[in-house]
Amino acid sequence: MPGRKAARLLVGLSAAIAVLGMAVTAEAQEKKIKIGVIYDLTGPLAGGGSELQYIGAKIMLDQYAKTGVEGYKVEAVYADAQSKPDVAINEAVRLIEQEKVNMLLGFFSSAQCVPVAARVEQLKNFMWITTCISSAVLDNKNFKYVFRPQASGDQFGLMTMDFIAQNSKAKLGKDPKDLRVAIIHEDGAYGVDVAKGNEAGAKKAGFNVVMKEGYSATAPDLSALVTKLKRARPDVIFHTGYNPDITLFGRQAREQGLKFAALVGHGAGYGVYEKLKEGLGADVNYVFNTDPISIWLANQKSMDPKLPPVIKMVGEEFDKAKPGVAIRSAHVGMAASNTYVFLTDVLPRAIKKYGGVDPDALRKAALEVDIPEGGTMLGFGVKFHGEGSQMAGQNERSFPVVIQYIDDKSYVVWPKSQAQREAVLPLPKGTTFSNQ
Repeated sequence: MPGRKAARLLVGLSAAIAVLGMAVTAEAQEKKIKIGVIYDLTGPLAGGGSELQYIGAKIMLDQYAKTGVEGYKVEAVYADAQSKPDVAINEAVRLIEQEKVNMLLGFFSSAQCVPVAARVEQLKNFMWITTCISSAVLDNKNFKYVFRPQASGDQFGLMTMDFIAQNSKAKLGKDPKDLRVAIIHEDGAYGVDVAKGNEAGAKKAGFNVVMKEGYSATAPDLSALVTKLKRARPDVIFHTGYNPDITLFGRQAREQGLKFAALVGHGAGYGVYEKLKEGLGADVNYVFNTDPISIWLANQKSMDPKLPPVIKMVGEEFDKAKPGVAIRSAHVGMAASNTYVFLTDVLPRAIKKYGGVDPDALRKAALEVDIPEGGTMLGFGVKFHGEGSQMAGQNERSFPVVIQYIDDKSYVVWPKSQAQREAVLPLPKGTTFSNQ
């Protein structure tokens, strides 16, 4: 009998130890943040910049998957939005409800961002937007769980108008009131928002807006748009588009003999030099683009000293992923930098101060971000507009810059505080589109 009692006691003790072991294992498994990452890996937006954003975010997430953050394992679950808003929404819901991710990160297209942000907020999950810029994502929404360190679309449109206004007399030989400008844009949330900024900036500068027109980014023919531009005779064209619509526009403009003094783009397709060069050849020379600064062009002397080694690492990892690329796209550094801010500032605070990685802990931690100018790889700082403000969740310290492509290199030309060289303006005589 005593032997049986001892055996039963031993079995019971073993079971208790096993249960305790499972509890410890479960607890260890719980110390993890699962991040759902959504970009367009197929469809037209992939080559227009989304795949490059994905690479930038993945480089950073891979680094922290090795080390973890404050004792938490970092696990990324990737999804392809396929360049379709409905797929982006479905994937966001799937990641939250089936994959049980703690948060979502990424999003290239504003047409996806607007509905996805509303759905994520409804589900009370946390969303960290690395890329899409439309003001409509956050304007008057008073979201609690959606945050965007990225600059907003109206800033893009205002920045380019200010750039041309400040150079109108000196470089184009015309007072702003005599300068003829055209605003063309894809008609999604992204293009409409930037064009609003263009309009506001044009009004402020006193430009003569001779044409403003939207078009579908999937339009198979833009020759009618080019014909209207020829009739309007703008000195400067402000264009917001993706790709291949930018390539289509450029080719048909060349075929129809459109002439102007400057072409100013706004991120997305204009931020992918390899695609522009592939589609337009030498005519990509002297084109302007507006984007957050490339991390490889940012002034490292005014930057937090811990950041230059991180920039070097991102560049080396990108070169392994995409060897032989002439210009490292700003898209890569944009996603890397904005992901880095989350992993090094928001996440540690959520864990240490607010006890974990649930949406409310992440939200509280994000609201306390206070990074000064020079504190990110993109040069700008980070502080979010708080709840109750018109742009709740938007980074109030972000800004884009104007760059110009010259001989397979990109140079910051505006604002003056960031400029690496003077802008070449107008287009030199003898170039395809020059009206000189």
